[in-house]
Amino acid sequence: MEYTAAHQLARAIRESEEYKTYHSLKETVMADDTQAALIREYRRLQTAIQMTVMSGMQADADDMQRFNGISSLLFSKPEVSQFLLAEMRMQQALGDIFRIVTEAADIEINLPGV
Repeated sequence: MEYTAAHQLARAIRESEEYKTYHSLKETVMADDTQAALIREYRRLQTAIQMTVMSGMQADADDMQRFNGISSLLFSKPEVSQFLLAEMRMQQALGDIFRIVTEAADIEINLPGV
């Protein structure tokens, strides 16, 4: 299999304005240890809550309360909010690319959100 196109796609992603914005914001917000720790906890809680809900169970009330509190705190800071939104846009774009590639290969991969 030829991987030239995959390397070209990787280069195009790195050269895109979306990636440059995301990467720049990431460097800035993750340089602050407190913000970085809050972002890691936000992601951990988000994943745990999503997995619980996807399994048909009710999310833990304490986790939901903590997630909502951290979300409010993070999204109240413009730079962090911009970073998280840029990250979501990158994740969506990568999900779209993954879907396009798997469809081209006629492979069914059932991943949540893809």
